[in-house]
Amino acid sequence: MTTAFDPIDLPGLRLANRIAMAPMTRSRAAEGGLPTDLTAEYYTQRASAGLIVTEGIQPSAVGQGYPDTPGLHTPEQIAAWRTVTDAVHGAGGRIFAQLMHTGRIGHPALLPDGLVNVGPSAVAAPGQVYTHEGPKDFVTPRELTAEEVRATVADFAAAARGAIEAGFDGVELHGANGYLIHQFLAPGSNRRTDEWGGSVPGRIRFALEAVTAVAEAIGAERTALRLSPGNPFNGIEEPEPEPTYTALVDALEPLGLAYLHVMEVPGGRELTAALRKRFGGVFVLNPATEGPTGPDALTLIDDGTADVIAYGQLFLANPDLPARLSAGGPFNPANPATFYGGGLEGYTDYPAL
Repeated sequence: MTTAFDPIDLPGLRLANRIAMAPMTRSRAAEGGLPTDLTAEYYTQRASAGLIVTEGIQPSAVGQGYPDTPGLHTPEQIAAWRTVTDAVHGAGGRIFAQLMHTGRIGHPALLPDGLVNVGPSAVAAPGQVYTHEGPKDFVTPRELTAEEVRATVADFAAAARGAIEAGFDGVELHGANGYLIHQFLAPGSNRRTDEWGGSVPGRIRFALEAVTAVAEAIGAERTALRLSPGNPFNGIEEPEPEPTYTALVDALEPLGLAYLHVMEVPGGRELTAALRKRFGGVFVLNPATEGPTGPDALTLIDDGTADVIAYGQLFLANPDLPARLSAGGPFNPANPATFYGGGLEGYTDYPAL
C-alpha cells in the first residue's frame, strides 16, 4: 500500500514524500517585493516537505493585492528568490513558486501610483483589505480589455521564466480563492460577453491560456495549477461549479502538467473524485476539514483519493512536519496573531522536535 512517506515522481522530479507545504501568504517581503534572508530561513526549515509551494507571488505590479507580498517581475526580485531556492535545495528540498495575480482583490493604495485594480468585469468584491493606511473597502475593478487580457497572460509566462531563472523547480498558477484566474472562471465575477466569458468554454479560456503560456515558456513538466471549485472566498459565486471544472480539467489533461492542486470545499468530495478521475497526472489535495488539515488526512493517500496532501497551518507551525506526522506528533499549535507581517516571531521561531 502506498503511504504518505513514500516518494513520488512528478514529471522529471522526484519528491521524497507525499506531504506538501501549501501556499500561505505571510506578508513579510521587503520594500520592492523582495524576499529576505528570513524568507530563506523559513522555507529552508521546511525543506523536508516532499514539495514546498511558496506564498503567492505577484507576476506583475498590478497583480499585488496585499501589503508586503513578494514579486517575480523585476531583476532584483529574481535575484533575491535565488537566495531562497539555493538554500532550500541545499537542504534537499523541492520548491515551486506560486504565481498569484489577485485581480479585483486589493486596493489602489497597495499599487504603484497610477495603477488600479483590474478584473474580468467591473464587479467589486464584498469586504475589505488591510493596507498600511488601515482597512479599505474593495474597489470596483477596471475591466480588462482584450489586449490587456493577452498582456496578463504574457505576464504569467514572463514571471514563470523568471521563476526558473531564480532556481525554482517549477511554477503553480493560483486559480483558486477568488483571485484573478478564479474570477474569470466564476459567473458572478465574469460578466463578459466576448471570447473570455458568456459560457463555460469562454470562462475557462483565460485559465487555459495562462497555463498553456506558462507551459510553453518553461515546460509543462514544470507547470501546475491550483483550483478551489465552489469556494465562495473573496465573494466568488459559483452555484454550479462541476461543468466548469470538469471542462477545464479535460482541456488541461493533454498538456501533461506537473500536477493539479485542488483546495476542496465542504461537501466537495464528489467533485474532487471526478477531477481526480479526469486528471491523469499527480493529484495534490488540500482536503476540506472542520479545522486545519490534520494527521487523519494522510488516509486519503492510502485510499487513493489523492497522491499528495497539502498542509497549511500545520506546516506553518511545525517546520519538521513530515517527521512529526511519522511519529504521531506532538504538534505545535499555530498562532493566528502572527500569520501576517512582522518579523521572526510566528515565522521562523516554531521549534522542531
